[in-house]
Amino acid sequence: MPVEFAIDVQDITKRFGDRTVVNRVALQVRRGEIYGFLGPNGSGKTTFLRMLCGLLTPDAGSGTCLGFDLLRDSGQIKRRVGYMTQRFSYYEDLTLEENLDFVARIYGVPNRRAAVADCLDKLGLRDRRRQLTGELSGGWKQRLALAASLLHHPELLLLDEPTAGVDPKARRDFWDEVHQLAAAGITVLVTTHYMDEAERCHRLAYLAYGELLAAGTAAELVRGAGLATWRVRGETGSPALGARLRGLPGVEQVVPFGAVLHVSGSAAALLEHSLAPLRVEGLAVEPAETSLEDVFIHLMQRAKDNYR
Repeated sequence: MPVEFAIDVQDITKRFGDRTVVNRVALQVRRGEIYGFLGPNGSGKTTFLRMLCGLLTPDAGSGTCLGFDLLRDSGQIKRRVGYMTQRFSYYEDLTLEENLDFVARIYGVPNRRAAVADCLDKLGLRDRRRQLTGELSGGWKQRLALAASLLHHPELLLLDEPTAGVDPKARRDFWDEVHQLAAAGITVLVTTHYMDEAERCHRLAYLAYGELLAAGTAAELVRGAGLATWRVRGETGSPALGARLRGLPGVEQVVPFGAVLHVSGSAAALLEHSLAPLRVEGLAVEPAETSLEDVFIHLMQRAKDNYR
């Protein structure tokens, strides 16, 4: 009987010199789950992924990945994990088919040629199999990288900002594929800065400068942030109005959305009291739903940069 969690780790820590880049992170990811990893650049997300797949050894902590001990069984884990790196890392002077064949050789995939052909078909790459990889657009390179990560039939897929720099349609197609993979039983841990992608994950964790600050579903993160949000609209120019609003008691963030400003803060009563006089001036002030992006910025503002 398979273990309940694909990832089950406690107090995972990694240091580079005097700097702690991942500090006592605990995480549980269920099998077949799409788990989103959010956080500003330099927060240790990539380092954490590399520890999970055995490319880096934690300095402290314990746990399991796919039922194998994270510290003792890195070889077993590597064979069962697909890792799509943030930076495209395949040979641009080889064709798609040649790149996949190379990956299949590394993993010792049985019936290599048939496996490569099958992978090309499943990812919609068959018609481009003899095209040089360097000629591909960002979206097609992304699809090739995903194919290479899936070639050895992994149980866990680690995706590090997989859709950075690709167009909206390619992003949507990619996420449709991710959901199909999860439905087939593959566990996915994905880092992203796109809030629409975060909302497509089953659960999320927010890592800021090595510290795990929040975890749960998107709805749980929004509720847990305890933010009140208001929508302010009026004739006053947004930059001037925004600067004015930022100086009011209870206002923690002001975000423009076209001609509308979203104003958020933790002290709901104080925020409402500060915004009330704006109605007298003819501005439309109405309550709004707090978004995941509001929560993201709220957490980022409170995070302490660990760079020394």
